Amino acid sequence: MSHSTLQDERTRSPLAALRVADAMHPGVVSCASDTTLRTVARMLAAYRIHAVVVFADHRAADPGSWSVVSDVDVLRAGRAGDVDRTTAGDAARTPVVLVAPEDTLEHAARLMAEEATTHLVVVDPGSERPLGIVSTLDVTRALAGLSDS
Repeated sequence: MSHSTLQDERTRSPLAALRVADAMHPGVVSCASDTTLRTVARMLAAYRIHAVVVFADHRAADPGSWSVVSDVDVLRAGRAGDVDRTTAGDAARTPVVLVAPEDTLEHAARLMAEEATTHLVVVDPGSERPLGIVSTLDVTRALAGLSDS
């Protein structure tokens, strides 16, 4: 084994060996863009999640029309105004970034850092249908599981 190959193996991220499918939460909690933030807050609390995918039209198939409203977005809007009049579409500030289940967690982590987001929507590469969510916490859990190896 050459010195450069050994160096590559030592510096290679442990996330490169795992796929998004290994860490993602299957299923997507979503709402229409006109959903009030109070309703979104109830969804976040009931499902114990940190983000909801917002569709401009609840049947929207085009990922370009999606957004994500996070618990932080709800917190900001709640401090600034009325959660019964502010909608998910108004408050969604988190960019929608898509990944495929076959992508590596290293790729997902890089996208999160580059796009300054904590949640990625996992989509079927053929249909672009949402399959789940992968979050920074999911990546952290994957890293924690690797700490024993």
